[in-house]
Amino acid sequence: MPGFRRGLTVTILWLTSMIVLPLILLVITALQLKGTEIWQIITSTRVISSILLSFKMALAATVVNIIFGFLLAWILVRYNFRGKSLVNAFIDLPFALPTAVAGIALASLYAPTGLIGGILAKAGVQIAYTPSGIAIALIFVSLPFVVRAIQPVLANFDPSFEEAAHILGASKWTTLTKVIIPALLPAIIGGAGMGFARSLGEYGSVIFIAGNVPLVSEIAPLIIMSKLDLYDVQGASVVALLMILISFILIFLVNWLQWAINKRITQVK
Repeated sequence: MPGFRRGLTVTILWLTSMIVLPLILLVITALQLKGTEIWQIITSTRVISSILLSFKMALAATVVNIIFGFLLAWILVRYNFRGKSLVNAFIDLPFALPTAVAGIALASLYAPTGLIGGILAKAGVQIAYTPSGIAIALIFVSLPFVVRAIQPVLANFDPSFEEAAHILGASKWTTLTKVIIPALLPAIIGGAGMGFARSLGEYGSVIFIAGNVPLVSEIAPLIIMSKLDLYDVQGASVVALLMILISFILIFLVNWLQWAINKRITQVK
């Protein structure tokens, strides 16, 4: 391939400057603290609670987005209707919309005095300023990742497999669960993994609707920002590194699962 060495050199330099070097500096900053201080930060009740809440809400948002993201992708690929282009545009809106604007809009909508929040408040249900509000914000920002991962794969799915299943007497449900979904599984896992990773690092849209109550509705990115506001750069770096490590392990497992399923599908073919 012409220019391979130059291209590889530029790629390595770019990755080093954009990803590797910032991570190295983050590690160096965190290691300015003593081991006992690092352990004290990691094991503090507030940090553990915020990390667990971030992962729980990110997981809940991912599960919801897998279900509704699949439905949206199915409708956009399999049906033609008025306003289809508009729906497509709305799905991509979280990519372009500033997260702070999204957070303010969601908080206004789901607050006890808001349009939806007011109706729910009469039934004794509160969304804004609770962990449920965090899940709503994460669903909003991560939905496009799932839809856009599934949509092109579903569009290129060979309809002859469905026809064969119908000829063999399979019901629509059996065709969906035994033929279509297994073929889409790598895309579903990939989209869910990207959406999950996006949810873990979300900050702007969450702080306006979460309430940010310590040990109740405080997420890990807010802990990091709180430490930075107090000029505790080393403490913020420790929490950030812990989040990066856990996220890397989970993303690695997602990628490995996606690779294993792709390999199995290839072997079956």
